[in-house]
Amino acid sequence: MRMVERLRSQGIADEKVLAVMSALPRHVFVEEAFASRAYDDDALPINFGQTISSPWTVGRMSELLRANSDLDKVLEIGTGCGYQTAVLAQLAREVYSLERVGLLLTRTRIRLKELQVNNVYLKHTDGMHGLAEAGPFDGIIMTAATVHVPPFLLEQLVVGGRMVYPKGSVEQRLCVIERHPQSYNETILETVNFVPILSGVVRK
Repeated sequence: MRMVERLRSQGIADEKVLAVMSALPRHVFVEEAFASRAYDDDALPINFGQTISSPWTVGRMSELLRANSDLDKVLEIGTGCGYQTAVLAQLAREVYSLERVGLLLTRTRIRLKELQVNNVYLKHTDGMHGLAEAGPFDGIIMTAATVHVPPFLLEQLVVGGRMVYPKGSVEQRLCVIERHPQSYNETILETVNFVPILSGVVRK
């Protein structure tokens, strides 16, 4: 509850997002050595050169994606430890989540099953290709930084849908791209810090 009150004081205003994060045990998603810091406002390492985003980052990206509307299908690029995935699962009817590191995905699959998260579909693949066969999506969320979003990925959004992602390399900013009938509109927001997006698939 202290974490949620801190998020509210930091400007996270979507009460549905805050309720989901209040009910979800974040310590389950971090390495045992960092369990005592699970509810601090910090990103923490989760092995394989990846991190679990800070609670503020998860809350902010979730409320930007939801935009005070119910979500049908969401695509997540970068499953990681599954914390953001589990939050999205309570905000959308279906979540499709892509992860390039096989062993990390295996661990996350077990964790989500133990938490009885049943509306998430995980796939071991290069996330930058998206998942056109399951689309189109109301929202796409990317949990690693990139300087460029491929047009074919944006085409997997429904008209009226939005993509939330960290843009940049050295200096990163949170961005929202909204799809309109004939165009896309990008809004650049707060400074953030993510690991860079990587291509390819790691089998182990």
